[in-house]
Amino acid sequence: MNATSTPEVTKGRAMLGLAYDLLEVLVSALIVVAIIFTFFFRTAGVDGPSMNDTLNNEDRLIMYNFCYTPQRGDIVIVNRYHEGDTLIEKPLIKRVIGVAGDTVKVTPDTVYLNGEPLDEPYVNYPNSPYGTEVTVPEGQVFVMGDHRNMSNDSRSLGCFKIEDIMGKALWRIFPAEDFGTLY
Repeated sequence: MNATSTPEVTKGRAMLGLAYDLLEVLVSALIVVAIIFTFFFRTAGVDGPSMNDTLNNEDRLIMYNFCYTPQRGDIVIVNRYHEGDTLIEKPLIKRVIGVAGDTVKVTPDTVYLNGEPLDEPYVNYPNSPYGTEVTVPEGQVFVMGDHRNMSNDSRSLGCFKIEDIMGKALWRIFPAEDFGTLY
């Protein structure tokens, strides 16, 4: 009998083939996950209290960023912004209040969008005492944090360019007890 055809050798070859197949599946899965998280979804972390009580400091989010166009009410991650003449490249997480052509008026008690008061059940804190009124330019959005007194947003920084928005926050993934979709 040939030594290469013993049951032990045949079983060893089968196990080696199974290991290669498993490795191929794992590598393929990793490549697919890498593509998905490079082109479609990304993660982001909340830094600070400006979105309380909707989001909290150190929450981790999954955002969608493939061919995304900001809409009113979306929670977005801004990649970079200007503070005066200084370009800041630190992500900000804010809610879109107005899009191109909208007129946004902020008073200490209410936010008005195109002359109508906004229903904002996610805001538990009043606006800061200063007000602003702006018509959002083309290619930009007006954003605010849900915790209005603790938010550095369009009221002080101006409107944000759509090209500087990384994507829309979809899910909170950490902490685990708060896992779920965002509104």
